[in-house]
Parts: sequence; structure tokens; C-alpha cells
Amino acid sequence: MGIAAAGSKLIRKMTVRDRGEGHRSATPLELLFDLVSVIAFASAAAGLHHAIAENHIFDGLLKFSFAFFSVWWAWMNFTWLASGYDNDDVLYRILTMIMMTGALVIAASVPAFFKESELWLMLTGYIIMRVALVSLWIRAALHNPEKRATPVRCAVGYSVMQVLWIVIVLNGEALGGAFFPALFLGVIGELAVPVYAEKAGGLAWHHHHIAERYGLLIIIVLGETLLSASIAIEAATGHGDVNFTLVGIAVSALVILFAMWWLYFSQDMRLEEENTKGLILWSYGHVIVFGGGVAIGAGFAVLVDMESRHADVSNLIGNLAVAIPIAFYLLGVWLVQDRFSLNCRSALVLPSCAILALVTPFFPFAIEALAALLIFALLSRYLLNAAQR
Repeated sequence: MGIAAAGSKLIRKMTVRDRGEGHRSATPLELLFDLVSVIAFASAAAGLHHAIAENHIFDGLLKFSFAFFSVWWAWMNFTWLASGYDNDDVLYRILTMIMMTGALVIAASVPAFFKESELWLMLTGYIIMRVALVSLWIRAALHNPEKRATPVRCAVGYSVMQVLWIVIVLNGEALGGAFFPALFLGVIGELAVPVYAEKAGGLAWHHHHIAERYGLLIIIVLGETLLSASIAIEAATGHGDVNFTLVGIAVSALVILFAMWWLYFSQDMRLEEENTKGLILWSYGHVIVFGGGVAIGAGFAVLVDMESRHADVSNLIGNLAVAIPIAFYLLGVWLVQDRFSLNCRSALVLPSCAILALVTPFFPFAIEALAALLIFALLSRYLLNAAQR
């Protein structure tokens, strides 16, 4: 009797959680998973930073996009499963930690991918992660017979995609110029799995929990800009004399960071529970926000390198390395929030400012102008919305 009771505490049924439960927030285990994501995003940002600084821009952007997607998708896979099925038993914790191990291997693989297009270590990380992920989806299918179709489709879909990734990597040399197009098709296949699974009758998730998880990841990606600001301050004061150009970069980075945070968190999350297409667009649309946030930090790192004579690119390239990700970030926030939450005139603020952000690098004091532009976006968005209420 005692052994049975103890066993029930170690392994419980992984049933669907109540979507209406109150006070649902991120668990310590989820926060630990986020810590792994921090390392992975920092590695991707560093790869982009060095690629731009060495004037390997196209190659760097291509590899950053794939590396960032790999990290973000690992986070996504875990976050949505946890929102619907987290039962916090011992087996769930162990399988989640195996997923973290895979995500950490993915993070460790990013430098080799940027230098030599080497994908073996990243593939290994995904195999480790997928074994645990598919196991969790199988558990969900077994313990929810009346709602089995969705977890079964997830388990099958992710297994098929993993086999496809193995085939692509094994035949990398044979594919030649078709290698990166093959990776792109693999990305499309990955994105299609949740859409396919959702058509079976509804993916389990919790509104408040998902909103919080996405908000926490925003804070993580903004940390890349905070790190760049810190490096700029250190470089500006580290050699006796104060470098006022670097001080300006640091102050601008902080202003942009604070404005980006405020722009995102000033509106309520709009997750339409009954609109599957809207939910998919909201969920996937955040990749623009997250990717832009990480790349902004890389852009500021390039500016610091330029001022320290460690970069081989022009001022225009350095300014564009900040301005383009800012434009993406603004468009991303519009896509997932403003077009739902704001009135017509105020909803146009961020797309308009995104266009202006792409123009500022061609003028003097471009970084300071970008910081001023984000303050303008924040104030005008608020005032226009308040005036039409």
C-alpha cells in the first residue's frame, strides 16, 4: 500500500489541464528551460554580430535565421505542451530536463554552424530533445483517450520531421546549393505540424499561462540589447578617457530597450481562443518580435566593434544592423497586438515608424534618431489611442 501511494506521487496521469483554472503562471521548471534559451539566443546573436562585423552579411543573416528558429522552435514545442499537459510528476520533470539537455546541445552547436555550416551537433541536440518531446506527447495521448487525436498527430508529425532532418543533414554535401532550400522546406514542415494537429479538435492551452510565457521570452530577448549597452559603457570608460560616441551608443541602446519593452507590454494580449487561424498567426507572428529583439542586440554589438576599430564595415552597415531589426520588431508588435487592440489611427503608428526606422541610417546621428523615433512611437500611439476612446 505504501509503495503504491509513493508511486502515485512519482507518476500521475498526464491529463488535460483546466483551461479556466485561476492563478496559472510559469513554473520553476519552465523558468529553468528559459535559462537554457538565454544561452542559445546569446550564441545566435554573437554569431550574427561577428558575421556582420566581418562583412559576411548575407551568410550571417541566413545562418542567424536558421539558428534562431531552431532555438525558438525548441522553446515553442515545450511551452505549448506544458500549457496543456504539465502534471509536474517525476517522469514529466525528467523528460523536460532531457529536453533542456537537447536545447543546450543546440545552443552549443551554433558557433560551429556559423563558422563551418556544421549541423551535426545541432541535429544531435534536436534528436535528444525530440525523444523526450515525443514521449510526452505519447503520454498525453495515452492519458486522454477522448482527446487523443491532437497529441497523436503531434507525436507522429514531430517524429516524421525529425527523420527528415536526419536525411537532410546526412545528404548535405550531395544537396550542394539545394541545402539551404531544403532547410527552408524543413522549417515549413515544422510549422505545419501544430496546424495539422489543431485540426483534430483543439490544442489544449491556458490563456494566462501562454501570455505570461511569451512575455517572459520577450524580456529574455531584450536582454541582448541590455548586454550590448553594458559592453558599450565598459568600452567607453575602460581606457581612462571617456569615449562619448560609445556613451551615446549606450544611452541610445538603453532608451531603445526601454521603449521596446513599453511598446510590447502597454497592450493586453489578444489570444482568440475560438479562432484557430488567429491563434496560429498570433503565436507564429511573435517570431518576428523575438528575432528582431535578439538581432537588435547584435546590431549594437557591431556598433561597439566599429568604434573600437574591430569591425570591417561602414557606418551605414552598422546603423542598418540596428535599424532593420527595430523595424521588424515594430512590425511584429503591430502584427500580434496593435491591429487587434487599437483603433484605426493609433494602429498605424508602428508600421509608419517601422518605415521611418529604415530611413534613419542614411542621415547623421542615426542611432540617436532611432531612439527618438521609438519614444515618438510610444507617445503618439498612446495619445492617439487615448484621444479616440
